[in-house]
Amino acid sequence: MVRTRERHDEQFAADTERFRRELLAHCYRMVGSVHEAEDLVQETYIRAWRGYTTFEGRSSVRTWLYAIATNVCLDALGDHRRRVLPAGLGGPYRGPDAPPDPESGAGFSWLQPLPDALITPPADDPEAQVIDRETLRLALIASLQHLPTRQRAILILREVLAFTAAETAHILGTTPAAVKTGLQRARARLTELDPNPEAQLEPTDPRARTLLEGYIAAFEHSDVSLLEQVLRADATLEATPFKNWYAGRVACLRQLETYILGVPGDWRMLPARANGQPAVVAYRRGEDGEFAPYGAAVLTATAAGVSRIVAFQDPTLVTAFGFPPQPPSPA
Repeated sequence: MVRTRERHDEQFAADTERFRRELLAHCYRMVGSVHEAEDLVQETYIRAWRGYTTFEGRSSVRTWLYAIATNVCLDALGDHRRRVLPAGLGGPYRGPDAPPDPESGAGFSWLQPLPDALITPPADDPEAQVIDRETLRLALIASLQHLPTRQRAILILREVLAFTAAETAHILGTTPAAVKTGLQRARARLTELDPNPEAQLEPTDPRARTLLEGYIAAFEHSDVSLLEQVLRADATLEATPFKNWYAGRVACLRQLETYILGVPGDWRMLPARANGQPAVVAYRRGEDGEFAPYGAAVLTATAAGVSRIVAFQDPTLVTAFGFPPQPPSPA
């Protein structure tokens, strides 16, 4: 009996484990949270393990897993739940200068970034699926959250994962005609939300690396002039869990210089990648002089400079990105 169970577990792992990273990306597209996506992937594998002995092979293992994962996500989301960024709640802040107020964002479920390292397959794994990071851009994930959950699932299954209408209908327990209608509505809504997505630099592009280095140096040296060189004139700044966000380089710089940058040495930042974009993991020095995890920030890098900063004040993201609780000593 024990040997039979061991064989079952070994065969299950051999058939399913290679899909774990892409299922994490799928769940993240659905729910917009790296922590929640990891939990949903775990639930997907629990359900798949329980049903593995009755899997009849009418579809591929990959399709079977995606069907389970999609329905796990739909169960978790319900009909109306979504995660947001500040810019999705209204226009930019135009009032008098004021420090960030975390209470302004109370009651919202905030979007989180997805570290690229979690979905990057090992170099020596020839069977691993290469995940299209274009479909994980932060702006797209934020837009997806505005779609009704089933429309969101239809769009991801059809447009991102290239399942057929029939396969998508089977996964969702509906008809191909309903899938076609849902896809049309989802496409139209995305066009309304972001009619002209801007061209972004890949994180490996030397121009993107230069912008990221400038951003890090500006914070670590508390140098607003360096930030001015990095940001585009029309740049935006938003940070969860704060509801207010800022549009235009002047407004962004004023907020950062007055309330965020502090003095030289207050920040320690390490380069990273998230959502297929340049990113940083941030530590901030406390009153005791010790550095503590602060969160992460994702930059939208373009040929003309950084057009958008989205910061996430969430210390748990530091370890989610694979970084230690305290920053390494500077070289």
